[in-house]
Amino acid sequence: MNKPNENNVKEWNLIADKKSLRGSFNMAIDDFLFQSLSGEPQTYLRFYRWERPTVSLGYSQDIRKVVDVEYCQKQGIDIVRRMTGGKLVLHHKEVTYSLCSSDRETFTSTLTDSYRLISQALMRGIEKMGLRPSLADAPPNSYLRGNLPCFSFPARDEIEVEGKKLVGSAQKRAGSKFIQHGSIPLEEDEGFLAHVSFLKKEDSKGRMISLSQALGEKVSFDWAVECLSSGISEFFKINFRPKVFNAEEKEAISKIQEERYANKEWTYVVRA
Repeated sequence: MNKPNENNVKEWNLIADKKSLRGSFNMAIDDFLFQSLSGEPQTYLRFYRWERPTVSLGYSQDIRKVVDVEYCQKQGIDIVRRMTGGKLVLHHKEVTYSLCSSDRETFTSTLTDSYRLISQALMRGIEKMGLRPSLADAPPNSYLRGNLPCFSFPARDEIEVEGKKLVGSAQKRAGSKFIQHGSIPLEEDEGFLAHVSFLKKEDSKGRMISLSQALGEKVSFDWAVECLSSGISEFFKINFRPKVFNAEEKEAISKIQEERYANKEWTYVVRA
């Protein structure tokens, strides 16, 4: 995966976490990577997983309207608020990816174009698994205006398999840089989503699919990451170099976690 840089091929920093992490620390790492982008073209790709089932809220969502906080507390389900927009996601038995970049030449300067490019690259990786993904059309206005979870409907240019949503993503932009992260379920969520999100039974059936369901066999995190990173490398014609955080960077990440993502005020107070 890590090849010598020949003919000035672009290199991205790759982080594939081997250890499952707390939700607040996962969000702090993504935030740190976004903040660390400089004015020069630079890209980080990260794959990670979660220590325990975790609900993540979109930046502007009202927690009281979308999450059953009492149920989460009783079941040991963590709640975090993302820096990105979008709707509620339950992270559990999945591959989560994040891609942040200041490379306008590769990704253009618009959310729509960069979102579509990343979806197309992820599709290349999903095809390597033996599936036939496609890009979704726009969801109904009722979903856009309402409080249904992310996986209730695919958004425009999100990825479907067999007509069902496989990948849910959200993005944040600031000037020349952006971050996009998303969820790719490995297995079913075992009914957790309906409990944590006030989701009615009629709204929870038939609209999402996991990799294991689509392939008819259990899919490992490592294999899925291998396919996805290979597909992304091919699509963007780039090489990867492994990124390892040093002591100073780990300290900065822990500070972001403490001040923001492990802070109840950040999580529970509605952001404008």
